[in-house]
Amino acid sequence: MPDYARYADTARILGRLLVKGDVNGIRRVARTGSLFAPQNIIRNFGNMQALFYHQDAKVTPQTPSPLPEAPRPIEQNFTHKGRSFDLETWQQERNITALVVLKDGAIVHQEYLKGTTAQDRRISWSMCKSVLSATFGVMVDRGMMPDLNTKIGSLVPELENSAYAQASIRNVLNMASGVAFNEDYLDYHSDINRMGRLLAVGGSMDAFAAGLTQQHYAPGTYNNYVSIDTHVIGMVMRAVSGQGTNALVSDLLLQPMGLEQKPYFLTDSMGEPFVLGGLNMTTRDYARFGQLFAQGGKLNGKQIVSTRWVKAATAQSAPPPTPETAATPQGAQGYGYQWWRPAAAAEGEFYAIGIYGQYIFVDTARQVVIAVNAGDTNFRVGNGAVTQSNIAVFRQIAASLE
Repeated sequence: MPDYARYADTARILGRLLVKGDVNGIRRVARTGSLFAPQNIIRNFGNMQALFYHQDAKVTPQTPSPLPEAPRPIEQNFTHKGRSFDLETWQQERNITALVVLKDGAIVHQEYLKGTTAQDRRISWSMCKSVLSATFGVMVDRGMMPDLNTKIGSLVPELENSAYAQASIRNVLNMASGVAFNEDYLDYHSDINRMGRLLAVGGSMDAFAAGLTQQHYAPGTYNNYVSIDTHVIGMVMRAVSGQGTNALVSDLLLQPMGLEQKPYFLTDSMGEPFVLGGLNMTTRDYARFGQLFAQGGKLNGKQIVSTRWVKAATAQSAPPPTPETAATPQGAQGYGYQWWRPAAAAEGEFYAIGIYGQYIFVDTARQVVIAVNAGDTNFRVGNGAVTQSNIAVFRQIAASLE
């Protein structure tokens, strides 16, 4: 049955843009409508600057931090839940565009597929949440942050009358704000997709967050993945520092990391970075970020993030998942401060994840980091089964490098 409400919504958006004479806005809406189409997804994920408002990270050119190449074989054959498959099959099924594997800080394996290159800056999606958490950690290390139990409403005036007012900083770090928010990417009318259309049409992410006034649960009761929580973390960072998010992430994290390509952020029309999923970097630079955490916050001879924060952020600290998700495969996973822990996680095993198959997997004990970019339109199949299968692949690759 046709979704007439969806058609009407699109018509209203296009009508407003037409009245304003916003030709670029009309183009953005048209492109956004086919952003995830299988025939476009790989090209789009490497060219997001052509689709949305964006700004370069505030980093200056420098010699990249060392990432030497030391090629060696990695596991080529995998098993998961009784199924056997090889690396090429996995790459095809998951529509992998880049795979970078580090062992002891050196590249042992790298592949760029589907016409992509090592120089492509590809969208992070929710891996950006872990990047923001790392920057937040630097601010904690430097004494720039209040106690994590401080209420959001006391720090960010715009949120005093929102559902975030009584949530603590720790609650939003743990994705336990209790805010009512529909995160279903496959539902056109969901909150997450309304937010996505805001990026295309124009508007303020701050105002969007302030407009959320309903609570689903009391803050701190359950871990319920709500992407806008990460934007609220960014609002806290700006409120306590008086600096913009781009400047904070760039100065405190990206610049000291010594990246090989200048990253860029998707932004709202106010110029505020889309910190819950809008970072664009090369796959090797995503691997550098993973290596930073594999080494306890140290990279290129510099302690960028404290070991204390690395351990705190990647430890299981979130409350239990909501009753609606507790029985799902995701419910067996753990969550920290914007980082995931896989089911049956070994000490120092954690990962960042973005929709459509973006991963940074870290096995600290083995000193293995795996960075993946993809355009996996089937990433939601099996209610978490794809993530479980991917983690199994990463673990078997890591084990092969002992």
